[in-house]
Amino acid sequence: MNPPIRWGVLGSGGIARRRTIPEGIAPASNARLAAVFDTNTAVNAEVARQFHAAPAASIPKLLQADVDAVYIATPPALHRDQTLACARAGKHVLCEKPLGLSVADAITMIDACAQARVRLGTAFMMRFHAHHQAALQLLRDGTLGQPVFARAQLSCWYPPIPGAWRQDPVTGGGGALMDMGGHCLDLLEMFFGPARAVHCFTHHTVHPYASEDSAVVSIQFQNGALGVIDTFFCLPDEASQNRLELYGSRGSLLARGTLGQGASGEMIATLRDQPSDYDARQARPATGGHSIAPPPVNPYQAEIEEFSRALLEHREPALGGTLGVRSQRLLAACYESARTGKATGVD
Repeated sequence: MNPPIRWGVLGSGGIARRRTIPEGIAPASNARLAAVFDTNTAVNAEVARQFHAAPAASIPKLLQADVDAVYIATPPALHRDQTLACARAGKHVLCEKPLGLSVADAITMIDACAQARVRLGTAFMMRFHAHHQAALQLLRDGTLGQPVFARAQLSCWYPPIPGAWRQDPVTGGGGALMDMGGHCLDLLEMFFGPARAVHCFTHHTVHPYASEDSAVVSIQFQNGALGVIDTFFCLPDEASQNRLELYGSRGSLLARGTLGQGASGEMIATLRDQPSDYDARQARPATGGHSIAPPPVNPYQAEIEEFSRALLEHREPALGGTLGVRSQRLLAACYESARTGKATGVD
């Protein structure tokens, strides 16, 4: 057997401490946490103690440690330079989305890793959710028919917090659209293929911080299907069902609670074996469909194991840097549309 991939973490607080270390790196069959760094030295020491890792005193010290790959979970404004530093040190990188603050940042990150011959991955962990993989298989099998319409809703309550980097576009690149809408855009392209154009509206509806707390995106896909994404930082957590809806010429897949950080949720499929004749009554049963219930998969563990496996097999990771560049292109088109009030094509 190959030895496990030794992981370092930049930004050991936040999502790394809450999710990626305890649910991803720690239980992964082919990974081991070796070293951690955070600007909050007290938090970093606690994480190191809890997960039996070495607390690094600085980024250079972490990069000098015995690590194969680095998970970057810092604010987006730091992603480019930290990725470049990792590449120079010969360390593979799994970077939280977005890759930097712009398309140019993301391309620079890809080029630096390619030149250093290290792998770059983008942490779109929601792709690994068991329900999302089951839905993708049904689409690939043609069970849903011709794709017609998709909707992704991902919202939360995120009130003003001093120093919160997601609330300042200088540090986070944007608000609800950049942070949560990026996941939704990525997932809908996974299901329906590339987008051709977007029409986006953003707003500061409730909260007064600099980043948008509200965004809605209409999407036209290259295959002719349409889509909508709605994402908000100003809806109570219990009020937002985080819906995913996929419609095709043979039925629908309707999910609740699969968009987010957990492995839970439910999905109902309402499908026809073949097209039927027109029914003038348009009758709809009060209940129907059947549950899609694949064995749950922790998306963080799946993400870490896949990236580690790619390194052990000397191949590109399934969620590589090109996904991060694509995400930045989509987001840039959305923000341009919101600025101009017009539909914007996606390169």
